Amino acid sequence: MSKQGPVSGDILVLNAGSSSIKFALFDGDLVEKHAGLAAQIGEDSTLTIDGQTQAAALPDHAAALTCLLTALKALGTTPEVLCAAAHRVVHGGASLTQPQPVTPEVQAEIAACTPLAPLHNPHNLAAITALAKIAPDLPQYVSFDTAFHATNPRVATRYAIPKMLETQGIRRYGFHGLSYSSLVQNLPTLTGSKLPSRLLAFHLGNGASLCAIKNGQSIATTMGYSPLDGLTMGTRSGGIDANAVLRLVEMHGVERVKAILNNESGLLGLSGGKSDMRNLMLDASADSDFAIEHFCYWSLRHAGSLIAAMEGLDAIAFTGGIGENAIAVRARILRGLEWAGVKMNPDANHRNSAKLHAETSKIDVWLVPAQEERMIAKDALSLIGA
Repeated sequence: MSKQGPVSGDILVLNAGSSSIKFALFDGDLVEKHAGLAAQIGEDSTLTIDGQTQAAALPDHAAALTCLLTALKALGTTPEVLCAAAHRVVHGGASLTQPQPVTPEVQAEIAACTPLAPLHNPHNLAAITALAKIAPDLPQYVSFDTAFHATNPRVATRYAIPKMLETQGIRRYGFHGLSYSSLVQNLPTLTGSKLPSRLLAFHLGNGASLCAIKNGQSIATTMGYSPLDGLTMGTRSGGIDANAVLRLVEMHGVERVKAILNNESGLLGLSGGKSDMRNLMLDASADSDFAIEHFCYWSLRHAGSLIAAMEGLDAIAFTGGIGENAIAVRARILRGLEWAGVKMNPDANHRNSAKLHAETSKIDVWLVPAQEERMIAKDALSLIGA
């Protein structure tokens, strides 16, 4: 399905969720031309392009894609002039560890990973299937959020459970891989020097994780079998004892506990109703203060673990919505890592500067804007030109 020779035409990047489709349009030089979001698919839907929002009738993903393509046509882009569509797929399992052209076999593999990511993969597939019906001649490509962590050693991915269970897919995978992959590629451009050998990356947002990146490769990360594990997150609990989960299931049943741990916990559960870090920081209540401290405390607890996995630390990088914008959160985390040789420049941190460390710091600290959509487009370009 790949094309030969120079790439001509734009690439449409799609990130489909349960009730939304985030999109961006890039040209062949990876310059973003348009971006937006089809939101609240199914009810009270809206379509936003380049910051302009309007109501739209979007009963399902197919309708959302049709509406999106119609809006792009009005801006001068039709499916016929696109060279590709590229999708984020959350879970590629143990076998899909590289970007792929969409084929029936790849779609079957993505579907087979649905039990590993039931909240994500079905919606990723829905967008692929819907677009194939709308624009059957448009080549489609997929990039996987789990792929960057395929370099983790087996000792990091294997749970201490019987081998038979591991063969059924019960192991650590890790997520936010597209964000970390983009960070690895963009940090040297930002700093003007080579990638640090031992880099601790903080992807902090509504979903949050840390990654130990040694010589450009992931060797450990905080998320595991699913995106639920690890840090305190917007609505996800983060790490919780398995026996506590079993007890919750005994009391409330499987489906109810899924909802509690994925949608009602984390910052939301700790604060009593606020999952957005911006709102928490504006609220002077004790519950909100505790939720923020919980987020920072567990970020630091896991940071120590990943520093140990790398046997040291050369640099830190922050990315994601909280990582890029929450000045007080970054400051609290960096103060908690002073034992490792970190010294923050408070003025630089307050300005959200790219360079956050003081000149006397033994550890470099950087702020790297998240560019997951551009990474997906870049993956597609590499396949088109192969």
